[in-house]
Amino acid sequence: MSAVPALPLEAVFGAVSGVAALGWALLILGPRRPWVRWLLGGGVVLGLCLVYGVLVMAFVFTVPGGGFGTLAEVMRLFTVPEVALAGWVHYLAFDLAVGLWIAQRADAEGVSRWLQAPVLGVTFLFGPLGLLMGAAVLAARRRRGAGA
Repeated sequence: MSAVPALPLEAVFGAVSGVAALGWALLILGPRRPWVRWLLGGGVVLGLCLVYGVLVMAFVFTVPGGGFGTLAEVMRLFTVPEVALAGWVHYLAFDLAVGLWIAQRADAEGVSRWLQAPVLGVTFLFGPLGLLMGAAVLAARRRRGAGA
């Protein structure tokens, strides 16, 4: 019997998911003051990165036959709940970081918050598709600005 208690995976999952959801709500609905950007980037995103790092270092390299060289190796990694949780935290951290970047660029280029909201919503739900959508909105904004 191990002396180390099991990691409360559902509690960690709930906590990181809740923090990320609050971060997204603040990003989409809240003010874009410097302290908010700091809280999101320096607090929420970096906190998620720290949780991810702990999970990766503690569990990823302990999975027999797991690795990053083949799809089969990656699939073996994700059969371990702690590694699946690390993957989820990875998504949460990166998608919020990308959303923050999109919002900062869009604010700097004068894109309406009404137009930003659906882009950020798609980024929250579908990461790379939101980045693609954000890039398209920014490119259209630049094109329209250059033609004016």
